[in-house]
Amino acid sequence: MNTPDLHDFAKVLDASARPAVVDRATWQAELNTLLVREKAHTREGDAIAAARRRLPMVEVDPSTTLIGPHGPVSLLEVFEGRRLLIAYFHMWHFDQPAEGQCEGCTFSTTHITELSYLHSRDVTYATFCEGPYEESSRYHDFMGWTMPWYSVPQDSVDPLIADRHFGILVSYLRDGDRVFETYWTTGRGNEVMAPSYGLLDMTVYGRQEVWENSPAGWPKRWGENASEPNGFRLSGRPISQWSRLAAGRSDDLGTETTATASHCCQNEP
Repeated sequence: MNTPDLHDFAKVLDASARPAVVDRATWQAELNTLLVREKAHTREGDAIAAARRRLPMVEVDPSTTLIGPHGPVSLLEVFEGRRLLIAYFHMWHFDQPAEGQCEGCTFSTTHITELSYLHSRDVTYATFCEGPYEESSRYHDFMGWTMPWYSVPQDSVDPLIADRHFGILVSYLRDGDRVFETYWTTGRGNEVMAPSYGLLDMTVYGRQEVWENSPAGWPKRWGENASEPNGFRLSGRPISQWSRLAAGRSDDLGTETTATASHCCQNEP
């Protein structure tokens, strides 16, 4: 099955869209200059993380109900006995089929594959989905995700969201039977979930999004006023769905509604 994520980029690339060619010594000298800034950026990130560890925290109700594969469970049970919990709050477009679901949340969640390193540090990871469990768990299975998946019932939204919105990444601490929220972020803060962005940033063309500061002629296919207006959606679907369809997986969520275009969880620059 030929999927739409296979673009013939060479045909549309400006031949002048490339850096100047220099000898290796000159190139390495320029790279060394940049490395000084990169190291400073890393050290500042370390300092911010240190400050994050010193934030106060707020208590939340440990009995708040979520729906898992075996029915209702408490927030306390989601920790699976570990002391720390990271939860991503996945948006859901109600009564929409798979192609109409949130492309930004799909992008972020698709990168979460290996949890053993978190577990080795006493951290549980879970997804808290806005949608009903029956529908959303089918989406989880269609995408081939393996992380723990829970639905947030309507009466649990306010205690967990607390005047925010789905599409947030939240850290919790358990102290015995008490639960505390220690940190949350959203937007570009969620980029820690997706190494694709960091890898793209290392390439000469970057993310190829319209907001980036790139030389004239560099490809910018993603974002508003670009050939692909949504950086997470391609040919009517979240990008990562195409490979699942090519593998023969069913995207039937038990809905019969026609998909509508969605714009959500955009990591605004």
